[in-house]
Amino acid sequence: MLDYDVFPEQRQSLIRELLRREGRVVCVKLSRELQVSEHTIRRDLQELAREGACKRVYGGAVALSPASASFANRVEEGQARKALLGKTGAQLIRGGGCIFIDAGTTNLAIAKSIPSELSLTVVTNAPSIAAEAMNLPHCEVIMLGGRIQARTGGALGITALRQLEGMRFDQCFLGACALDAEEGLTVFDYDDAEFKRALVRQSSEVVVALTVDKMPSVARYDVVSCGEISVLVVEPDVPQDKVAAFVEKGVDVRFSGGDDPGIEVLRIPR
Repeated sequence: MLDYDVFPEQRQSLIRELLRREGRVVCVKLSRELQVSEHTIRRDLQELAREGACKRVYGGAVALSPASASFANRVEEGQARKALLGKTGAQLIRGGGCIFIDAGTTNLAIAKSIPSELSLTVVTNAPSIAAEAMNLPHCEVIMLGGRIQARTGGALGITALRQLEGMRFDQCFLGACALDAEEGLTVFDYDDAEFKRALVRQSSEVVVALTVDKMPSVARYDVVSCGEISVLVVEPDVPQDKVAAFVEKGVDVRFSGGDDPGIEVLRIPR
C-alpha cells in the first residue's frame, strides 16, 4: 500500500469529488479503491474536515451542506424543481386539520399548491407563507410573532417558542438545510434548530420536502433523527441507493414529478 505522503493532493481531490457526487464516503471502501491504508484515508478525511469540506462520522465522512444564502435570494433558485416538490407535498395535506408550515422556499412552494377547496388551519412563522395561505377561501391563518430572520425568512426566538407551546399540529412541514440517513436533519442556525425541535414535539406527523442537493449532507446543528420523520418528499432523480438508506430508517419516501407533477410516481413502503 502507498504511504500517506504519496500523492495526497490528488487523493484528497478525488475524495472531494466523491463527497460532492455521493454525499458520503466510507474509509474501508476508499482504502480498497485507492490502494492505501485506512489510517491514510482517516488522515485525508481529517485534513478535509479541517478545510470544511466534510464532517467526520463513524467509518467515514459526510459532505457539509454549503451555507445557505438569504431567503430572498433562495426564492429565485430552482423554482421549477421546488414547484414540483410543492405540489406533491401539498397533496399530503388532509382537510379539516391544523398544520404548521415552517419557513423555507420549498415550504413556500407547498403553501402555493394547497388546493383552494380544502378547509384547514395553517400556522406558520413565515410572513411569505402566511400571505399565500390567506388567499385560500376556507383557510384560517395564524402567524407566530417575533424577530424575522433574514436567512430563514421566519420568526424565531422566545416569542415564537412560547406561542408553539400552546398548540398541537396534525402535520408539520419542516424545513431543512441538510439531511443524512445517519446524522438526521440539520440546520445552520442555533435558534432555528431550537425552534424546529419544539415544532416536532408539538406535531403528530412530520413531513420534509427537499431538493437533491441537500441529501446526503450535514449542517452545524442537529434537529431530529430520521426516525422522527414521517414522510420524505424528494426529487425524482435522487439515486435509489440514497433513498434506500432512508427507507431502512422507516421513512415513507415520495417522489415528485411525472406527467402530472402533483401525482406521486413511486412510494416505497416502510
